[in-house]
Amino acid sequence: MPHPAQRPGGRTAKTTSAVFDATIEELAHRAYADVSVESIAIAAGVHKTTIYRRWGSKTELIRQALIASAASNIDVPDTGDVERDLRSLSRSVQSLLTTDLGGAVTTSLMAGAASSPEIRDAVNDLWSTRRALMAAIVDRAVDHGQLKPGTDASRVLEAMAAPLYYRLLVAGVQPTVEDADRSAAAAIAAARAGVFAC
Repeated sequence: MPHPAQRPGGRTAKTTSAVFDATIEELAHRAYADVSVESIAIAAGVHKTTIYRRWGSKTELIRQALIASAASNIDVPDTGDVERDLRSLSRSVQSLLTTDLGGAVTTSLMAGAASSPEIRDAVNDLWSTRRALMAAIVDRAVDHGQLKPGTDASRVLEAMAAPLYYRLLVAGVQPTVEDADRSAAAAIAAARAGVFAC
């Protein structure tokens, strides 16, 4: 039974960090189908039995590596102004998607999710983790009277992020800072109009 994603102290932490980093790098430079426990083990400098013993399978390892990276790759601001916070968050997503690593991993995962139910579940776990982290912006705005009660944080965040992912995955171009600002402005305008209220 795989252990929950964590980075405990000491040697275990170093091994976990090395394996997670190698997993993300492998996803960035290979098609999902070409990533294997063996290739990750070589990149991480560990034996493949270490990976199987700790994570059980390639899918579980990728799922936990993605969840661990979700908490560290997106900066969630708290300025007290929802418009400023959402714009800053949108720029953070844009910045991640336009790095070589972030763009390549996102593209690889989307391709993998199209053919693998297991990786689709892993991607859904990644999005759920990110949404939970980012939802604090919308929840605070509701608490402070900046957005209407009942505003669905997930739908606001989807409205903000979807155009940026569309630019990368469908249009095949890198989203710009201007794209990020437009996405945030549109999401805020819709939220203030009550479009995302339950």
